[in-house]
Amino acid sequence: MNDTPPSGFSARFANFWKFCLRVWALSAPYFRSEDKWKARGYLLAIVLLNLGTVYMAVQFNDWYRVFYDALEKKDQVVFWQQLTRFSYLAFGAIIIAVYKFYLTQLLEVRWRSWMTRDYLDRWLTHHAFYKMELARFSTLAGPANAGDYTPDNPDQRIQEDLNLFTTYTISLTMGLLNAVVTLVSFVGILWAVSGPIDFTLGGTTYTLQGYMVWVAVLYCLVGSVITHYIGRPQIRLNFFQQKYEADFRHHMVRVREYSESIALDKGETVERAQLDLRFSSVLSNYLQLIRKQKNLIWFTSFFGQAAIIFPFIVAAPRFFSGAIQLGGLMQISTAFGRVQDSLSWFVDSYSSIAAWRATTGRLTNFEDSIQAIAQQGQAQTAINSIANGAAPAAQADRVDAAGLALALPGGTALLSGVSLSAGPGDRVLVKGPSGSGKSTLFRALAGIWPFSTGRTQLPKDAMFIPQRPYFPDGTLRDALAYPQPASQYTDEALKQALEDALLPKLVARLDSQDAWSQKLSGGEQQRLAIARVLLKKPTWIFADEATSALDDEAEETLYGRLLAHLTAVRGGLVSIAHRSSVARFHQRAWTFKPAPEGSPALFSLNDTTLPLHPEAGPAPLKNA
Repeated sequence: MNDTPPSGFSARFANFWKFCLRVWALSAPYFRSEDKWKARGYLLAIVLLNLGTVYMAVQFNDWYRVFYDALEKKDQVVFWQQLTRFSYLAFGAIIIAVYKFYLTQLLEVRWRSWMTRDYLDRWLTHHAFYKMELARFSTLAGPANAGDYTPDNPDQRIQEDLNLFTTYTISLTMGLLNAVVTLVSFVGILWAVSGPIDFTLGGTTYTLQGYMVWVAVLYCLVGSVITHYIGRPQIRLNFFQQKYEADFRHHMVRVREYSESIALDKGETVERAQLDLRFSSVLSNYLQLIRKQKNLIWFTSFFGQAAIIFPFIVAAPRFFSGAIQLGGLMQISTAFGRVQDSLSWFVDSYSSIAAWRATTGRLTNFEDSIQAIAQQGQAQTAINSIANGAAPAAQADRVDAAGLALALPGGTALLSGVSLSAGPGDRVLVKGPSGSGKSTLFRALAGIWPFSTGRTQLPKDAMFIPQRPYFPDGTLRDALAYPQPASQYTDEALKQALEDALLPKLVARLDSQDAWSQKLSGGEQQRLAIARVLLKKPTWIFADEATSALDDEAEETLYGRLLAHLTAVRGGLVSIAHRSSVARFHQRAWTFKPAPEGSPALFSLNDTTLPLHPEAGPAPLKNA
C-alpha cells in the first residue's frame, strides 16, 4: 500500500475538494434551518432572475444583428421597429436587474442574521469565548499554514467574516451560474454565426467548424491559467490582512479600556510603539497585497481590452470577403464577448475568490475550535453530572472535588490528585504564594477551566466574586442585577443592596447610564460586586480577593454582612486572600505549598483549621 501523500494535480484536486466540503459545511445549515423555506424561496427566485438575465442577453444579441443589418441596408421601417423592440427589452432587463439585486440583498441579510445568531449562541455556550482565548495564548506560535492558526479576534470572525462569507458565496455562486448558463446559451449562437474556416497545415487543408468557439476557449483557458499563477499569493495575504487589522483594532480597544492605568503609568510612549508595530504589520502586508493585485490587474486589463478587438480581427477576413454582413459581424462580436466573459469568470473574479477563500479558511478554523470546545464542554458536563448524580441528596449543598488535577495552558501541572470537601457553615480561606493556582482552583470548581481533570461538585445556588468584576455599560440597575434582568428586583431591593454595600451615593443613580467599569474606583467596583451578592442572596459565596481594594473598616463591615447572610441561610464561604486580616473571618484554610521534589505537580494543597475569632461576625455553623 502506498502511503505517499498526494502531489501535483492530485494534491491540488484534493485540496480543492476539501475546500468545497468546507464551504458546504458552512452554508448548508441555514438552508436546513427553521428559515429554510424562505431561504430556498429567495435562492430559487435569484436563480430564475439570473436565468432571465441570460435570456435577455440572448434577445439583445439577436437585436444587434437585426438592428445593424437595418442600418447597413438603410431600412428605416425595420430601424424604428427595432428601436421599439429595444425599449421593451430594456424595460424587462431593468426590472430583472432591480429585483435580482433586491432579493440577493435580502437573502444575504437573512443568511448573515441567522449565521450571526447561531455563532453567537455557540460562542457563548460551554464558555467557548473564554476557553478559546486560553487556547489561543497557549498556541500563538502557530504553523506557517494560515488555516492552522488558532482563531483570534472572534469579534471579527462573527461581525466581519460572516458578512463577507455570505456576500461572496452568493455573488460568486450566482456569477458562476450566470457564466455557465450564458456559455451554454451563446456557444451555439457563436458556433452558428462564426461558420467554418479553412487552414493549411503540412500541405493539407483542414476545415474547422465554429472556429470562433475554439478561439474563445483557447483564449480564456490560457488567460485563466496565467491569472491563477499571478493571483494565487493573494489568498494568503488576504488571510493575514484581516488578522493584522483585527489585532491593531483590538489593541486600540485595550488602550481605551485601560486608559486610566496607562495614563497613571505614563505609558503613552510604550502604547504608541505597540500600536506602531501592529500598524506596521497592517501596512507591510497591505503593500504586498496591492503589489500582487497590481500584477493581476496588469494582466486582466490587457486580457479584457484585447478581448474587445480580438473577435473583429479573427472575423474580419469573412466580413471583407462578403461571407457575413455588418449585423453578422456585430453578432459575432457580441456572442464572442458573452462566451469570452463566461469563460473568463475565473479571471475576472479571481480577487474576490482569493478573499472568499481566506474568509472561508478563517471561519472554518473558528468553526473547528467552537466544535472542539463544545465537545470538551459536553464531556466535562457528563463527568460533573455523574459526580453530582452519585452524591446523596444531603450532600447537594456541598463543595467536593475528587482526584482534581490543575494545569496551566502551556501544560505545567499545578496540582495533582487533590480531594477537597466543604459543607454548609464552612468558611474556608484559600491562601498561598502568588501564581500557585488559587484563582485557577476557583475556575476549576466553577467548571470553566479546560486544563483540569477530576470530578467536582458545586452547589447550584453559588456566586463567584472575581478579582476583576464585570459591569456592563448601561444603567446602574442593570450593572447591579447582571446577569439577570433588573426587572426581577424591586427598586427597594436594589437600593438596599447598595446601602448594605456602603455605596449610599449611588442609590439615587439607578437609572444613570455609564461605563461603570471605568467610572468607578477599584474599591467602588468591589463594593458594587458585593452589593450584587447581597441583592441575590446565594447560599454559597466564592470570593477571589473581593476586598483587596477596601480599607480595614469597610472590609470588616462587608465580610460581617456576608457572614450574617450566610448564617441565616446555612450557607458556606470560600475566599481567596493575601491579607492576614481576612483570615479571621474563616475557620479553615486550603493552603498551597510547594510540592516535594519528584512530585508530578508544582504545589500541594493542605486542609488545616484556623483559630476562631469571635469578633469576626456570627459564629460558624457546624456542618450539616
